[in-house]
Amino acid sequence: MGGTAVTGNVPDDARALAGRLIGPARPELSCEECFDVLDVYVERELAGVEAGAEMPAMRAHLEGCSACCDDHDSLLALLRKGSGA
Repeated sequence: MGGTAVTGNVPDDARALAGRLIGPARPELSCEECFDVLDVYVERELAGVEAGAEMPAMRAHLEGCSACCDDHDSLLALLRKGSGA
């Protein structure tokens, strides 16, 4: 039979792409829910807390949604600039 076996030799970038296509294995937030708690998540990051561990659904959403990830990165940069960090 023809075909390609899936092995552990898949490059990390291909693994990341496959993960984005398949989606998270756990419940994920909607964009609206993400936006509602984005400030809390970013404030936890700025406080030095592992926000992704505290809010795994948020982390999963940010990993899979480029629009929300861009909002996160912008807010994080703005707050860092404002605090002089």
